[in-house]
Amino acid sequence: MAAGGGLLLRPKPEPSTRASLPVAPEGRVTIEVLNGTRRQGAARAATRVLRRQGLDVVFLGNADTLAESTRVVARRGDADRARYVAAALGVGLVEVETDTFRRVDVSVILGEDFRPKLGVQP
Repeated sequence: MAAGGGLLLRPKPEPSTRASLPVAPEGRVTIEVLNGTRRQGAARAATRVLRRQGLDVVFLGNADTLAESTRVVARRGDADRARYVAAALGVGLVEVETDTFRRVDVSVILGEDFRPKLGVQP
């Protein structure tokens, strides 16, 4: 169990190419991307990576704290959606922390382990 009582799930290692993503969840997946690193523009770079995979990033900004590891949090209880997002990023520990006040399916808190791929730079 994660701090705060959430369920921790390990993502299946997947390269971050569209052809190798797990089967896409049905319907739209809404995502917020929060920069938990000291690198300026990391949330913007992650947003580009996710949008290139056809995902809907509806908010990006800074996290409240710094993070060593990227967290991909299922906010509506659907771990498959979070796993899909983690695979698209190529990094991230999947967690389930239901939060009905957030208006997204998945929150991404970028950690120092996030390194943009596909020539995307912050």
